[in-house]
Amino acid sequence: MKKALITGITGQDGSYLAELLLDKGYEVHGVIRRSSSFNTDRIDHLYQDPHTPNARLKLHYGDLNDASSLNKLLRTIVPDEIYNLGAQSHVRVSFDVPEYTTEVTAVGTIRLLEAMRESGLSHTRFYQASSSEMFGASPPPQNERTPFHPRSPYACAKVFAYWATINYREAYGFHAVNGVLFNHESPRRGETFLTRKVTRAAGRIKLGLQKELFLGNLDARRDWGYAGDFVKAMWLAVQHPTPDDFVIATGESHTVREVCEQAFGQLDLDYRDFVKLDRRYLRPSEVDHLLGDATKARKTLGWRPETPFKELIRFMVESDLELAKRESRHGTSGR
Repeated sequence: MKKALITGITGQDGSYLAELLLDKGYEVHGVIRRSSSFNTDRIDHLYQDPHTPNARLKLHYGDLNDASSLNKLLRTIVPDEIYNLGAQSHVRVSFDVPEYTTEVTAVGTIRLLEAMRESGLSHTRFYQASSSEMFGASPPPQNERTPFHPRSPYACAKVFAYWATINYREAYGFHAVNGVLFNHESPRRGETFLTRKVTRAAGRIKLGLQKELFLGNLDARRDWGYAGDFVKAMWLAVQHPTPDDFVIATGESHTVREVCEQAFGQLDLDYRDFVKLDRRYLRPSEVDHLLGDATKARKTLGWRPETPFKELIRFMVESDLELAKRESRHGTSGR
């Protein structure tokens, strides 16, 4: 039985990846931060699934800001694979907390790689969650040969982590890979992220629980895919005999305006009646257009996206409409 360690297991990607690995028979270990409240909602169902007994899912306290905890975990677990998904991953927030974002997202990756080296885990395969935000102002389409031009503290931190992963691969012979994932969404996406913010608001507005939705740049274009599809690419990249770096994307882009149109339209609403501009949500430096070219992943890994954009927005809206109905039954006030 293979053992995998996932940082960021309580996040969107971590929960889908944990499901995938458990389905493949792995023993899955997740790193969670100590908090006064529980933050395991996205993976709680895995403890109740009869097909994935909880004996194969184990959670450990640790932090990418704490090298000693990482060293201890690696020496105790001795994982076959490590998936580093943990980060301060909100781009707009990274402008407000740039130092913290860098400490977790950039230096945290070095701490994890060093823990691998110091623990002598030469056989362990390492996956680094890189981001399309690293391309920033570089014109589309973007692939593995496109130069980086980061436009946020988050993107700068991800560029550091990307090159650190390659450096440890070249310096120490690590089987370390980068997956440069373009935007990927799901009903498990955090509510402060754009697509989920839109689908959540559409459901609440439909039921009269909310009156308006405030957003930033409606003309920004992104390559949006489904997180459940994208974690399959993570696993395939780690299994490939030769460590390499891969862009993971759908190959088509849409504007924020289109997301709003699709989400509200599904509920027979016109987004223009409810969506308002709030300049607080504009980035100091905008990324106008991200469009990925995943030809290499398709040819090398045999991966391709399975969920179209409209279908993704549809089932996100359906999920958030059900959530809004539960709120309505429990008497949640509008906002």
